[in-house]
Amino acid sequence: MAFPTTPLDTTVELFINSVWTDVTADCYLRDPITITRGRTAQGDQVDPSRCTVTFNNRNGKYSPRNPTGAYYGKIGRNTPLRVSVKAGSNTLDLPQGASAYASTPDVSALDITGDIDIRVDGTLTNWLSPETNTLNTTVLVAKLGPAGNKSWMFAVRDYGLYFEWSPDGNTVLSAGSTLPLPAGPDTRMAVRVTLDVDNGTGGRTATFYTASSMSGAWAQLGDPVTASGTTSIFNSTGPVQLGSQTYFAFSASRGKIHAAQIRSGIAGTVVANPDFSAQATGTTSFTDSAGRTWTTQSGATITNRQIRFVGEVSEWPTEWDVSGQDVYTQVTAAGLLRRLTQGVSPIKSTLTRRIPTMGPLAYWPMEEGASATKAYSPLEDVPDMQAVGFTWASVDTLAGSAALPTVGNTSILRGPVPRPSGTPTSWHVEFVYNLSSVTSTLRSVMKIASSGTVREWALQLSTGAARIFGTDEDGAVIVNDTYAVGSDLYDGRWNRWQFRLSASGSTVTYTSQWANVGGVGGSASNTYSGSIGRVLDVHSPETGFSQDLNGMSLGHVAVFSPQQLSAYENVDIGLSGETAGTRMVRLTAEERILFALFGNPGIQAPVGPQKPATVLDILADAAEADGGILYEQRSNAGLIYRDTSSLYNQPVRLALNYATAGHISPPFKPSDDDQYLRNEITVARRDGTSAVASLDVGPLSTQAPPNGVGRYQDSKDINFYDDDQPAQMAQWLVYMGTWDEARYPTVHIDLSAGVSLTEDVTAVDVGDRITISNPPPWLPPDQIDLIAQGYTEVIGAYDWDVTFNCTPGGPWSHVAQVGTSRADTAGSTLATGVTAAATALSIATGSGPVWADSVTYPSDFPFDVLMAGERMTVTAISGSTSPQTFTVVRSVNGVSKAQSAGAIVRLFSPSYVAL
Repeated sequence: MAFPTTPLDTTVELFINSVWTDVTADCYLRDPITITRGRTAQGDQVDPSRCTVTFNNRNGKYSPRNPTGAYYGKIGRNTPLRVSVKAGSNTLDLPQGASAYASTPDVSALDITGDIDIRVDGTLTNWLSPETNTLNTTVLVAKLGPAGNKSWMFAVRDYGLYFEWSPDGNTVLSAGSTLPLPAGPDTRMAVRVTLDVDNGTGGRTATFYTASSMSGAWAQLGDPVTASGTTSIFNSTGPVQLGSQTYFAFSASRGKIHAAQIRSGIAGTVVANPDFSAQATGTTSFTDSAGRTWTTQSGATITNRQIRFVGEVSEWPTEWDVSGQDVYTQVTAAGLLRRLTQGVSPIKSTLTRRIPTMGPLAYWPMEEGASATKAYSPLEDVPDMQAVGFTWASVDTLAGSAALPTVGNTSILRGPVPRPSGTPTSWHVEFVYNLSSVTSTLRSVMKIASSGTVREWALQLSTGAARIFGTDEDGAVIVNDTYAVGSDLYDGRWNRWQFRLSASGSTVTYTSQWANVGGVGGSASNTYSGSIGRVLDVHSPETGFSQDLNGMSLGHVAVFSPQQLSAYENVDIGLSGETAGTRMVRLTAEERILFALFGNPGIQAPVGPQKPATVLDILADAAEADGGILYEQRSNAGLIYRDTSSLYNQPVRLALNYATAGHISPPFKPSDDDQYLRNEITVARRDGTSAVASLDVGPLSTQAPPNGVGRYQDSKDINFYDDDQPAQMAQWLVYMGTWDEARYPTVHIDLSAGVSLTEDVTAVDVGDRITISNPPPWLPPDQIDLIAQGYTEVIGAYDWDVTFNCTPGGPWSHVAQVGTSRADTAGSTLATGVTAAATALSIATGSGPVWADSVTYPSDFPFDVLMAGERMTVTAISGSTSPQTFTVVRSVNGVSKAQSAGAIVRLFSPSYVAL
C-alpha cells in the first residue's frame, strides 16, 4: 500500500436482507469516516463506539420511509453497519457465522505417527470464546476423519491450548496447557504444540508454546504435560483442515490466520507450510513451500481486509442544501453499549431467573411493589397467588432476591398448583423466610394441601423445635414429628425450607430440610404407609398467620414434581463469590449478548451478590471489582472483558520511535499535572466493611508542600465478595493514583506518513501497550511506556489518522512476578557526593534490608538504578552492611552529571505487588 498517491481501499457495508451489502459507492469522500472506541483515560467509563459516515441521498435510498427508495423496508433503526480497510499483509480470513477453513488432502508426508510439532499464527476474534459446544473448544487445525479415522486436533479449550490425538483412529488421548492462553479478541499470537510420543522414561510429553508471531521467539506456556505410557498417532486418511473441521461439533476459528506449520518430529522437517501473506488477494488454491496444495473452503478468503468497526445505525437524518441538489444522510452508528443503555429495565433477581428454568409446577417470587394485592406468577397457566394483609417490598436483605413482603396479623395466602402430567412419584415445596423470634408455641410457617393420604401438611416452628404435622381428610393425624432445631432458624437470618415427599410402593418418605442461606442446615426424615398424591395448593393457616410470626418475611414459594433439589442453590446468595469473568460469561449467555473474555477467570476477583439491576450495571460491577476493562469488540457487535492480570507486564503491541520519520505526528504533548492524582482512597465493600489507603511519604504524598502535594482524596463503593478485598483495592488505587510520571494523553500517528506502521497500529486495541523510544532531548531520556485506553480513527480518501488515548504504562509494566522480580529497598541514598565520571559509589540504606551483594547473589547482577534522573547499571556490590560500595556504569540514559550526597537511589525498574 502506498499513499497519499493511491486512495485507501475502504469498504462500507450495511446488513440488508441478512447480507452484508457494499454501499461504498454512495459514501461521500468530502466527509471522512470517523471512528471512536474505548475511553479517554484509566478508570473512566467506556462509551459506546461511534462511527460517522455520510451517504449521498439524492435518490432517497437512505430515507427509510421513502417508498420509492431502493432500501425501503430494508433499513431502519439499528441496521448494522461495518467499515473495513484493505491494508497490510494478506491473511486467511475466517468470517463470523461460517465454518470456513483451508484444507490440504492427505498425502504420505502428512502421515506422521511419531513426534509432531504444530504451529499456527493467527489473529482470532474468538481465541477464548467458543460458540457452539459444551466442551468449550475452538479448532485451530486438525487432521480428522469420521469416527475410526482420527489422527489429531490442535485447539483452544477451557481458556488454554489443547491437543488431542488417537493412537488407533477411535480412542482419544489429550493434553491441555497448565496456564491459560494470554490472548484476547483480535490479539495476534502464534501458538505451538509438540508431542514427544516416547520421552525416554516410559511416557509421553506434550509441550505448549506462544510467540508474538510465527517468526517470534517461542515461550513455553506452563509446564510440560507428561503422562505414563508411550503412544503413537494413527495414520488416518483425513485431510488437514486449518480454521475448522467438518467431522465433529467444535467451534470454528473466527478472524485471520497468517500462517501455519506442521513438522514431522519436534523442530523437525516441515511437511506443511501455508503462508497466506505470500499469496495474492483472492487466491483460492495454492501450493506451499513444502509441496502441499491448499484450497479455501466454505467462505474462507485470502485478503488483507481489516474490519475497523461494526455497529448499529439508530437514526437516518436527511439534510439538503437550499438548492435541493445536495441531499445527504450523515449517520452515526454506535456499538452495542448504546443499545444496552437505551430503554432498559433491571433484570430479575437470581432466584427469579433460575427457578422457572428448573421446571416447577408453580412458583411465586413475591417480589411485588409496595401497593401489590397479590403475588404474580411468572409461569404460564399458573394463577397468581392470593395474598392479603402483607406489607410488600419490606425487606431487601436477601442477596438473591428483590425486596420481599412481611407478614402481619391478618396475612393470608393461597397458591393453587396445576396438576402435573402423569402420576407423581415425588414432589417438593420450597421457600425462603426470615424470622427474628418465635415463642414456645408451635406456629405454622407454611401449609400444603395434597391429594394423598395426608391431605394437609403443616410446617411449624417454636423455640428450639420444628414439627411436621400431617392429617388426613377427616382430620386424623397421620404424621406428627417434632425435631430439635437451633435458634439460627429464627434469629433474623434468611433460611430456606424444603419439604419433600417420595414414594416407593406404599411407603412414602417425607423429609424436612432447612438451611441458613449461604450457610449450614439440617434435616429430618421419616416414612408412613399410604399414597403420595399431588400438591393441590400452598397456603397460610385459614385464619391467617399467627401474630407470633408478625414481621416474618416470606418469598420464592415453589412447587416441583418431580423434585429439583438444587433449584435454589447459590442463586439464593445472588451467586456471590463468582469471579468477575465467570459472572460476565454466564450473564451474557443468558442475555444472548456476544461476549469474549480476555484473561483467566480462575484468578479474577470474586464478586458480591448479583442484585436486580440492568445488565450493563451488573457487568460494570464485576469489571470494577476485578479492576479490568469492559469494552466493545471491534469486529463484531459484542462485548469484551479484559481482566487486570492481562494488563500486567504485557508485551509491547506497538513500538514507536520518536526519531523515526512518520512514527509520531503532532500534537505530542506531555502533561505533568494532577488530573488523576489520588493519594488517599477509601474503598468500601457494598454492604460491608471499608478500608483507607494513603501515600504519606514522598513527593506525591499527603504531606503538605513542599514535602508532598497535600491530600487528593477519592472513594469507591464496590460489589466485592468479602471484606479482605477493599484494603487490597485501596492500596492498588493509591499506587495507580500516585504513579510519578508525566501523562501523554494522546499519541497521533498519520499512516500516510508512516505506512510501514499500518499493521502494527491497526492491531492495537483497548488495554494494549505502546512504547516510544528516543524521545526528544527536552523530555526525560527514558522510553515512554503507555497503555492505549481508546482511540479516534479518521479514514479519508487518501489519509488515515489514528490518535490513541493513553495513560502511563509504568504501573502495569512493573508488577512483581515470583522468581523474576527484584524488590526495591525501603530507602537508600548516596553517602558521599561524586563526580560525573566516578564509578565506585558509597550507598547508605536508611531503613529496611540492604542491597543484595554480588558475592552472595551473583545471578542478580547486573541491574539498573536511578539517581537524580541518571540511570546507572550496577555490575557489583560489595559489603553486606550499610554503607555498601556499588560498582556502576554511568550515564546509561545519556544523563551525565555530578551527584550530591543524599541523592535518592532507587531501582530503575522496581516491581510492585499486583492487585
